[in-house]
Amino acid sequence: MLRRGDRGPEVTALQQRLRQVWLYHGDINGQYTPRVEEAVRAYQWSRGIAEETGVYGPRTRARLETETRAP
Repeated sequence: MLRRGDRGPEVTALQQRLRQVWLYHGDINGQYTPRVEEAVRAYQWSRGIAEETGVYGPRTRARLETETRAP
């Protein structure tokens, strides 16, 4: 699971995937900022994913990975 404050290559991959679905337009810098959290929240809401809001957990990851290509 990834959440606000996390950093690293997994966050970079998340940012790139969110950009592919037009929900993230910020820097690709590997930092889980409030802007990334908001993009994850918007993605979860738009797909009806029942998971902790704004947190990139297993349900959100599985769905996003089916809709995007690996960075």
